[in-house]
Amino acid sequence: MTRHVERVRRLAPAAGLCVLAFALYAAGVPDNPPGFHIDESSIAYNAHLITQSGRDEYGEEWPLHFRSLDDYKSPAYVYLLAAVFRAAGPSVAAARYLSAALGVLAALALGLLGARLTGCRRAGLLTFLTALLTPWLFGLSRVAVEVAAYPLAVALFLLSTRRAARREAWGVLDSACVAAALALITYTYSTGRLTGPLLALGLALLLTKRERLRPLLTTWLLYGLALVPLYVYQRRHPGALTKRFSYMTYVTPESGYAEVAWEFVKHFLGNLNPWRMVVTGDVNEHQIASVPGAGLVLLATFALALCGAWLALKAARGDAWWRLFCYGLVASVVPASLTNDYFHAPRLAALPVFLIALCAPAAARMMDGRRPRVALYLVVLLLVGQGAYFQWRFHAHPPERWYVFDARFPSKILAPALEASRGRAVYLYDPPGRSGYIQALWHGVLGGVDPSRFVRLGPGEQPPPGAMVISTEDKCDNCSLLARHVGYTLYAVEPTDLKVEGARLPPEALRANITSPDLPRTLGPGEQRILKVIVRNLGGVSWPAVGEKGGRYAVSLRHRWLTADGSPFAVEEWREHVYYDVEPGDSIGLTPHVTAPETPGDYVLEFDMTQEGVAWFGAHGSKTLRARVKVLPGG
Repeated sequence: MTRHVERVRRLAPAAGLCVLAFALYAAGVPDNPPGFHIDESSIAYNAHLITQSGRDEYGEEWPLHFRSLDDYKSPAYVYLLAAVFRAAGPSVAAARYLSAALGVLAALALGLLGARLTGCRRAGLLTFLTALLTPWLFGLSRVAVEVAAYPLAVALFLLSTRRAARREAWGVLDSACVAAALALITYTYSTGRLTGPLLALGLALLLTKRERLRPLLTTWLLYGLALVPLYVYQRRHPGALTKRFSYMTYVTPESGYAEVAWEFVKHFLGNLNPWRMVVTGDVNEHQIASVPGAGLVLLATFALALCGAWLALKAARGDAWWRLFCYGLVASVVPASLTNDYFHAPRLAALPVFLIALCAPAAARMMDGRRPRVALYLVVLLLVGQGAYFQWRFHAHPPERWYVFDARFPSKILAPALEASRGRAVYLYDPPGRSGYIQALWHGVLGGVDPSRFVRLGPGEQPPPGAMVISTEDKCDNCSLLARHVGYTLYAVEPTDLKVEGARLPPEALRANITSPDLPRTLGPGEQRILKVIVRNLGGVSWPAVGEKGGRYAVSLRHRWLTADGSPFAVEEWREHVYYDVEPGDSIGLTPHVTAPETPGDYVLEFDMTQEGVAWFGAHGSKTLRARVKVLPGG
């Protein structure tokens, strides 16, 4: 009894720490990020189908890879999510809690690795804290996509190889653990299909004694057996697993060796750019696994990793595992460096695992009792302070990200479609290269809609007259447009009695803030320019994107030319409708095409919002955007 109590006392702090860690990673789930990204819906929908029939959306039974969104998803996360759905039912919350749990497990694995590398529990604890607060790992754990499990797979590889490398000749169990970790890397995320074999080759660096040859060959054999299903799948589905890569890579049949080598060096160095790691992060504003403009690695983490890298290089002279580690760090960057993008956070998801692991030896060195603790305290203070700031920024950011995650698709597109169809079929159509249908199918599952109500149209298929259609087309012919949302339209095929009944906005709704980062100062006569204009709804009412037949009551941006003294020079020449209902406080980016007057002189270019057929916002007190433009003769 005493031993049991003592064991509970020892485990209680660790258990409490794990609970706090999960609370941090699960805070705001499922509403942050808002909505559910199309990639998340694709994975979740297929996981749900697996629980129902053991088949994916294309009817393939227990597939090794899941065909969806013109891509093939790796299986590990999908089947794991299917198990969660089997137990808890399909939901956004269940999917995102799974990703949060995987993120915490990755941090725990890294903390354990840090303790084993240094023999210092406090160094392991600091490594665990570093992993928890790293924006890169945190961002990957907030979305329900297959890459959420990838850092854990890489961390398990490092743990299993460290355990094996400490033995003169590791046993079959060690070989099985290493091979299983490699298989998990391979089947968890697309880049793992290259990273896994590269890491497997790197195991040769552990061959420092003859006694290790047999276990090494055993590991390779076990991993090779794990790759057999992948080989068979590729033979049965030629090009399936490389199709998407061919779109993303700079390596083409026409590329020369020197050109490919130069591009690889540029991308490899770009993917290790410290400025991008610490300051700008992944600059793609549609990147779902990070906050745009926020660094992915904390400054304290980066500093510790640099110190740890120096210690690792020193240790690598006499420790084969550290040589494998350094090789693995380099290998983790290779797959992403073969694609066109620079610093694509998900494709580089293995890199932060290595960077965080490097923090352990640096932390242990600072905790050495022979050295002053000032540096350690400063690092911890900076780590916690910057980590807390990132958490604040992350939780303050969701309202700005709703459009990336299709947060309003259920209310703005799906619900009106189901209501207007009056129990009849809703047709789903996507032009080539688009796959919005999956959002309707997944949200239909969440809403308890009978799957038979959705009919997906293939290429060349036409919906019948009067049909209700959800589409990712920019416009439709022979239709009555009913609703628009970011990337989606809802319409009824003519002839139909369905139509939008518009209404005049109240005067207090006619308020807008209009800005532009690229207003011209000079133009040539008749010169055309495409500008970027940002409009924010300052009124208390939503601006409709769709009006009555002919566009009446829809809200749009218009511009017109005035003389230097503000007198009208020409009637408005161009308009652009807002392409989704702009809620109060929302901002929308528009791209007006401006053509300069043919006569040289000084002019004023004015932008204003209008409700078509009703009023200009400026006439009701809203501030317009004006820019003085000089039209120069001869351009």
